[in-house]
Amino acid sequence: MEYTTLGDTGLEVSRLCLGCMSFGSSDWRPWVLEEEASHEIIDRAIDLGINFFDTANMYSKGESERILGSALEGHRESSVVATKGFFQMREDDPNSGGLSRKAIEQELAASLERLNMETVDLYQTHRWDETTPIEETMRALDDAVRRGQVRYVGASSMWAHQLATALHTSDRLGLERFVSMQNHYNLVYREEEREMLPFCQGAGVGVIPWSPLARGYLTRPDGDVDATERGETEEHLYAHPYREGGGREINARVEELATERGVTMAQIALAWLLHQEAVDAPIVGTTSVEHLEQAVEALEISLSDSDLEYLEEPYEPVRVSGHE
Repeated sequence: MEYTTLGDTGLEVSRLCLGCMSFGSSDWRPWVLEEEASHEIIDRAIDLGINFFDTANMYSKGESERILGSALEGHRESSVVATKGFFQMREDDPNSGGLSRKAIEQELAASLERLNMETVDLYQTHRWDETTPIEETMRALDDAVRRGQVRYVGASSMWAHQLATALHTSDRLGLERFVSMQNHYNLVYREEEREMLPFCQGAGVGVIPWSPLARGYLTRPDGDVDATERGETEEHLYAHPYREGGGREINARVEELATERGVTMAQIALAWLLHQEAVDAPIVGTTSVEHLEQAVEALEISLSDSDLEYLEEPYEPVRVSGHE
């Protein structure tokens, strides 16, 4: 395993982060693993040197957090645990979502209880809250750090100008700053290269992309995607413009290069992301130990400048996706 610091912090994280959206309950989404199978993958990730784990309160309605906390018993001190809050957790409680002081304080407390931890290493805003002043959000997050509930604060999926506003607010008021950006970025969705990635590099904000394999679109030929369980049931896959803007040609080129190298398509797609200077640690979700091991092997794949250019060349601008 390789390690890097997260943005301008001194926090050492593995170059791959294990995303825990696929751990929890199949009642939430059909492809999600139950507890025993989830523990098997988390245990193997630890064996492989992964120390960075990302979850969220909304994943399986909190069950993902509970499973991760249980799986990390005995490994907590050597692990970097990240979770997120924003989406409404209970239909009858409007304050169970958003980024107001009340929402942050009560939902963070609930996350810590499920994780069975006194402190979470990285607490992230899952989306931008249009209804709450950013000053209120940043003060509440700063207070959480002061109380010892949170070590670092991060953000996810917003416009670059919103991140700039949040950082300026923190600097102006002397509050904790966002140290990381968890954004939507992969070979078939590269709109983040226009503003967000350059801004993060200039501001010292670490980048930990979600959906590095485009919700599975970059793991198999285009024609085979719909036949998978996730392809059949995951409406979010088709909400993203992966097949637009040259996506099908990119998919074909990933397959071609993978065949030439004798590796998987997923490994080529991950290797491309790991070659991007702005990226600290892609967040990789998986439902099998085999795929996890293959993801770690992608760290050893070297792509030439011509390889990178070949994979990138068909890309055309697409609609912004992932902020919702």
